[in-house]
Order: sequence, then structure tokens, then C-alpha cells
Amino acid sequence: MGHLKDRPHRRRWKSVVLATGFAGGIACQGAFAAQPIVALPDFTPIIQHYGAAVVNISSTSTKMVPGSSPVNPLPPNSPFYPFFQRFFSGPNAAPSQKEKVESLGSGFIISRAGYIVTAAHVVRGASHIVVGLSNHHVYKAKLVGLSVRYDTALLKIKGHDLPTVPLGNSDHLQVGQWLLAVGAPFGFYNTVTQGVVSAVNRPLSDDEYIPFIQSDVPINPGNSGGPLFNMAGQVVGINDQIYTSNGGYMGLSFSIPINAAMRVVNALEHHHAIRFGWLGVDVQGVSTEMARAMRLKEPVGALIASLAHDGPAAKAGLKPGDVIITYDNKPVYSVGQLPPLVGNTNPGARVPVGIMRKGRALTITVRVGTLPKNLRHTASRNVTLSRMHMEVGPLTHEALTDMGIHHGVVVLSVDPGPAQDAGIAPGMVIQELNGTPITSPSQIAHLAANLPAHTPVPVLIRRGKESAYIVVTLP
Repeated sequence: MGHLKDRPHRRRWKSVVLATGFAGGIACQGAFAAQPIVALPDFTPIIQHYGAAVVNISSTSTKMVPGSSPVNPLPPNSPFYPFFQRFFSGPNAAPSQKEKVESLGSGFIISRAGYIVTAAHVVRGASHIVVGLSNHHVYKAKLVGLSVRYDTALLKIKGHDLPTVPLGNSDHLQVGQWLLAVGAPFGFYNTVTQGVVSAVNRPLSDDEYIPFIQSDVPINPGNSGGPLFNMAGQVVGINDQIYTSNGGYMGLSFSIPINAAMRVVNALEHHHAIRFGWLGVDVQGVSTEMARAMRLKEPVGALIASLAHDGPAAKAGLKPGDVIITYDNKPVYSVGQLPPLVGNTNPGARVPVGIMRKGRALTITVRVGTLPKNLRHTASRNVTLSRMHMEVGPLTHEALTDMGIHHGVVVLSVDPGPAQDAGIAPGMVIQELNGTPITSPSQIAHLAANLPAHTPVPVLIRRGKESAYIVVTLP
């Protein structure tokens, strides 16, 4: 560039610059005209072929609403609170009244004979279920059955030659693939939203047996139960829940893999018992300090804290202190990955389990058992209810028996917020939320996430041997 200092050559340099700029412009035009590396998706063929098989579901249930009664003016920690409380609750309180509640969801038809798949929380406890098709035909639906643990339900309507959706293989999903959701968010029927797979086999603390598909597909109340399509027009998941702090979509959606859901659907259709795999182990995560103590190179795996007496793992020779790092030749990086792998295993199957024991790698074959019935609603983990600012946990069968109740979750901690303002304190048991009996932490998490904002909601609590209704207003 030293020749720029020579005055006689400046005019030539300018012409060169202009020519170079012009040529660069042509090059840029050519680059933009070239085919992109990744083609943009066109979703219209999916809707044209299979949109008619997506249905809208409205259900009606009955809840008990506590009658109006005076409120105890004393704080719960007052020594006179128990004395005056009997005048504001119990036999002196106004009787509870029945109230009808209507909810909306989505689903999809899997057979021309009228079988429909949806999420269990859409129709659970419903006394009346109506299914509406895109052609405006409406059918009364029968609930064939549902699984709370897999949050999957099967409905049946009386129809023939109905449109259906093809089912894909959710095990083939990869991060980055395009997805399409169809449903009725906030009651806006036949709404289409799109996004990509964000993660696969994502465990959630409140639904430990479901290896969720995480995506950024916009999902909102009313989308629950609707199909999640891949680009081949195949259903690969059931839209189930979102991560939210305000009740609306925040970029994280979770869907039940169709492979896991169809395991339940096939059992329901043939009236077979739904059986879950069981190892009989109580596991915990591996911290960095624990990894050093266990002679592990990395803090990975599921540490066995205890084993059920005569359970499958104990019979196979597993011991407390063993760290499970593979299950059926699949890696176990964190404790949350193990329950879905075990639960989706057919009872009776012989599965290799890779462990680390005192710094040595071993493989032990375990004959997987059947999850006992009395563990199905008590084996779930603690759940934080962000909208209520509290944490709840499961109750054992013995605890329920001691209190003389059949269902409920225990309050573990309460932070300043709506639950604390309503008088909920650690140690209390929540038996009902908005008229729905509570059977597990995962169930109350579903209910709390979908409750209306700024609306008084009745909550039935148990403290000792006494039950009472209180009112919570959620943000």
C-alpha cells in the first residue's frame, strides 16, 4: 500500500477499488442466490394430510367448593388460634357445594374405529367428555383408561372411517430436528406452532418415569394431549407440559415420547394391567466430593443408598454404595435418567447393569421386577410448586394410614407467597386442590401450573386429625 503516497497513482487506485467493490457485489448476489445448506421446512403438507385427525377435547368435572364462612382473625401461631378456629370451621362452617368445572385440551385419532390418545390430566376425573373434529362433528367420548404415571389416556368415540395420524419412532429423534404441534391453546382450535428438538430423554423431577422430549415449540394451556409431528408427518410425542413462572409459555416445552405412550395405550386397549419395571433401589446423585470418595473420575451415575429386601437388585448382588453408570448398555450420567430406563423395561427382562464398586467396574445382570402397586403413587420425588412458593413431597402408605386418609402430599417448605399468605405451613397435608383429590406431587404440579391467575382456589388441608378448607389466590 506504499504506492498510495504517490499522487500520480491515486486515480488508478480509486478505479481499482470501485471495480473490486462492484465485483464483490456480484459475488454477494451469487452467494445469496445459492441454495441454503439447510432447507426451510414447509409444514402445509402435514396439516393437509393429517390435520383433520387432531381433535379438540372438552371435559366437565365436579368439584367441591367450601361454603363461605368467617375467617379466624388470629394468626396461626397465636395460642388462642385453635380455640377460636372451631367457631370458623368444622360444623359451624357453611356446607361445601358442588360446582361444575369445564376444561379444554387436545388429542389425536389413532384408528378409524374411533380410538383417541390424549394426556391423562385433560380427562382425569371428568364425568362428561366431548370430542370435536375439524369438520365440526361432535362426539361423546368414553374413557377407556388412563395412566397417571405416564399421563396418557385412551378415549373411544362411535365413528367409522375417521381420519388418523401415522405414528413415528420417538427413539429416532435428534436434537435440532424440526417439530410441529397442533392443538387448541387457550381454546383457539386448530392452532399450529413449530420449533425444534431441544433435548431428548429429559427427566423431570415430578414425572420421573417419562423420558421427555424437550423442545422450543410454543405450547400453552389447551395444547395438552395434542400431537407433536416430525417432518415426515408422524406423531412422535404427546404435548404435555411447559416450564413457566407465570402460567404462560417461556420457551421450554415437554412432550411424552410416543413410544412410551403407546406402551400404555396398547395395554389399555386390550384391558391389560400396566406394569412398570422395578429394581428395588433407592438412589441419589453423585456430587464432586462423593465422586472422590467413591474413586470415580467424574461425578456421574446413580448412587445406591439402600435396597429393598429381596428386591431384584438385591437378589442380583447389587449393594449400597454401588454407582450405576449404565443400564441395558445405555449410559446413566445423572440420577434422573435411571427411573425412565427402568420403568420402561418389561418386567421379567434380564438387563445388564454397569456399576462402579470401590473403584472397580463391574457388570451385573438383573432380572427386572414389577413395580409394587403400593409404590406407584408414593415413589415420586419432591416437587417445587413455583406459583405457590412451596415444596411438597409424597406420603408413605403408613403415614396415610396413621392420619386416617387415603391420599395427599405433605408440605415440606413454604416461602413467602400465596401459600404462606393462606396459612399453609410445613407439615400440613394437601388433600385437594380446586376440588381435585391429590395423589402425588407430580399431579399437584400439573394442577397448580394450569390454575387460573388472580382467582380464589379452594384447598383442602389436613393438620393432624383435622381437615379444613382454605383459599389460595395464585399470581
